[in-house]
Amino acid sequence: MEQNKSSDVVWHHATVTRERRQALNGHRSVMLWFTGLSGAGKSTLAHSVEEHLYQLGCRTFTFDGDNVRHGLCSDLGFSAEDRVENIRRVGEMAKLFLEAGVIALTAFISPFRSDREKVRSLVPHGEFMEIYCRCTLEVCEERDVKGLYKRARAGEIKNFTGISSPYEEPVDPELVVDTGALSLEDSVSMVVEFLRDRGVIKRGNH
Repeated sequence: MEQNKSSDVVWHHATVTRERRQALNGHRSVMLWFTGLSGAGKSTLAHSVEEHLYQLGCRTFTFDGDNVRHGLCSDLGFSAEDRVENIRRVGEMAKLFLEAGVIALTAFISPFRSDREKVRSLVPHGEFMEIYCRCTLEVCEERDVKGLYKRARAGEIKNFTGISSPYEEPVDPELVVDTGALSLEDSVSMVVEFLRDRGVIKRGNH
């Protein structure tokens, strides 16, 4: 982790704490990190889980890979170095949302284990929850919802994960969702039940 370039930067401790925000919201704030190949259904699942949580009265926000690259990370490309920086920025931003008492959902390929582990290290144990959207390359290519695999196979896109750049599967994720076989409804139910089991949301009034 890079050190601040200025020694005059001091963290300010607010009187409205994360604990007070969580109490107001009625749920814990955690980081749900959806990872998987392009076309595995990360964004679809993350946004659908968010919709379900919203209906339950939860405070949420989804960081979508494409959306973030339109703003916060618009200056980054897809080289290995830029991918590392992209995930670092998202991790730091999501960490701030945890302080706000929000359930932060992120949908990023995040192909490198080391990058995901760096984000995990930003927050206390149990607050980073890696959700592996498991889907074979063959199924992802069949879907090819954005036409990216076709372009990557044609050599039009360099450093494309699964084709010309590696994807490192999670070794011990908190949850594996077989998005290549399960319906979206069943996938959402699986994630929500997982959150109940982990005590993020309450069983009674949720």
